[in-house]
Amino acid sequence: MPIYAVTYTYADDSAAARDTHRPAHRAYLSTLSEQGINLVSGPFGADEPAGALLLFRAGSKDEVLALTEKDPFRVEGLVARTDVAEWLPVLGPLAGTFGTS
Repeated sequence: MPIYAVTYTYADDSAAARDTHRPAHRAYLSTLSEQGINLVSGPFGADEPAGALLLFRAGSKDEVLALTEKDPFRVEGLVARTDVAEWLPVLGPLAGTFGTS
């Protein structure tokens, strides 16, 4: 099944609201992790633009977008932009982990 890189760009001035909704956001992503969908996710570093990277295993971009629409951060309007791209890890330790070559 394909791997998709999802990039969230957080809405301006949403830091306090993200703090409030972070437990629900992480609980939602943890459920996806338990299902083998969310492979890894996390925010960008403090010196980067506010956002996050998530790697999902799913059947299509549309499926990935539908899954992110249920993320509390998106439900609450804390994500200004969501980009999805199929990702093909071919070198390094993650290549074998995700079963692509």
